[in-house]
Parts: sequence; C-alpha cells; structure tokens
Amino acid sequence: MGQNLTLPVPETLYGTYAVALPAPIADPAGLAHAEVTRRTRPPLRDLVLGMLDSPMLTLDQRPAGDFPPLPGELLAAYGAAPSDLTAIDAAAHLLAVSAAYRPGRPPAHEWAARAVAGAVGAALTAPVIDVFTPRVLPLAHLERSLPGPDGAFRLTDWMLLPHTSGPHGFFFTTKGLARFGLPELQTENVPAALVEPWGRLLNGLARRVLDLWLDELPAGEQPLAVDVPEIVSVGLRDIAAAQGADEPMRREVPVRLRLDTGEPPVLTVLPAEDGPDRLESLCAALFGTPESRR
Repeated sequence: MGQNLTLPVPETLYGTYAVALPAPIADPAGLAHAEVTRRTRPPLRDLVLGMLDSPMLTLDQRPAGDFPPLPGELLAAYGAAPSDLTAIDAAAHLLAVSAAYRPGRPPAHEWAARAVAGAVGAALTAPVIDVFTPRVLPLAHLERSLPGPDGAFRLTDWMLLPHTSGPHGFFFTTKGLARFGLPELQTENVPAALVEPWGRLLNGLARRVLDLWLDELPAGEQPLAVDVPEIVSVGLRDIAAAQGADEPMRREVPVRLRLDTGEPPVLTVLPAEDGPDRLESLCAALFGTPESRR
C-alpha cells in the first residue's frame, strides 16, 4: 500500500486575463457589470457580480506599452488565430482582469476573472488572453469553459497537456492544475507509440487528483497542508469526466505519484509497480492493446 503525500496549501490563488483593446474603455467597471448581467446565467452571474463589487477582483486599464509584452510566439504555438495575433499587436490599450480567492470550491478567482474578461471581450469583439497558459480564448471556448448551473466544468478547458520529444521518449507536463493550488503532473520518457493513450490517462489522472485535493479543502478554516494518496487509481470514468462526459465502464489502473520539490514543485507520475514496459502495460490494461483499439 502506498503512503500519503503532504502538499502545502497556498494562502491565495490568482486568476489573470487580458483583453486587447483597440481604444480605451470610458468606464470598464460599468461595462463589465452590464455585460456580465446580460450574458452570464445564475448562479455564476451572482458570484461574478459579487466579486466585481469587492476588492477581490480588479480591472486595470493602461496603454499596452505599460504592461509586459504578451508572448506572441507562445500564443501562436497554443493555437491563436492570425487575426487575433494581429489585433493583439495593434492593441492601443490592455484591460487586465485579476481576481484573488482561497483554494477550494468554487475556484472563484478563475471563474470570475474569465467571465468578466469574456463578457468585455465579447461586447467589444476584442481578443481575450488567458495569461496563465498563455493562450487566446475564442469566445465559444471561453463560454463553454465556464461552469454550468450545478458547478460542473470540463477540466480540459482549463488545462493544457504539452509534450516534447527527448532522447529517450516524450516528456509530458500538465499546465493548469496550478490554477487550483496543486503542483502540475509530469511524466518522462513516454514511448512515441503511447503519446495519445498516455495523454488521455494524464487528463483523467488530473481530474482524479483535483477531486481528491478539493475534497480536502472544506469551506471553513483553511488547512496549511493536505494529504493525498501516493497511489492513485485512474479510470475511464475519470478520463470522460475531464472532458465533461460520462463513461459506464469502471476500468481503472493504479499509478504512483512522487512529489519532486523544486521551483515550482511537480508531481511525477510513475507506474505503481516497477518493471520493464510498465507504461505499455498500464495503457493496455486501461485502453486495450493497439490491435484491439483499431
């Protein structure tokens, strides 16, 4: 049996978005209030308006040159449309939407900041940039990513899974769990033939680990640290849940998490048992052999 990993709980989390403006807004707060009220459904609307009326959410409009330059190459690499890149380069002003909140449910800092930036961007047909990733959020994607009436959301709309090749395979790392206060997940030396199934497994594992984390963060007094299991089971249901879908099959496989301290710390994902070809065995147990998946 595995032991527990003790993870520190950040005191405050921040969500930051930028709206690239062709001209300054006369009253950013007034426009944000009006557009959120018009475009956002309750109960999210009530949460966002409450944040707007508090010091937890700020709107900072300045000439574009007063902010650090947005990383055009990264935005392009993460799928920004050429028209959006042109609009960002030509933007005279930027509106920075920033929100702060404690870790736990709901992640109000992210939901409120994204909803406000999206409402303003939609009203002005202006690109919205998720500064965390960083990437440009098309309006349809942004609206889909916001939680439904029951608070459910697709984790894959808030997380990326970039991977790079190396001499012994591919290196995977999530980019999105830090929004919720968690270390990111990483795996080294993934064989080329497993890039697609291992990416799916990591999406599901991220969903499972996030649920374990949030379950340990009650709405009352915030702990300084929480424990999560070293051995975690990830299954087809977790993979589907990460994409906002349902899966009737309960097939699962165990993996082991190793906390690697650094700046920032990461959770390295390893097979629960040592041995050759363990990544291949895990993917085959969860998804079937390559022949059976054809």
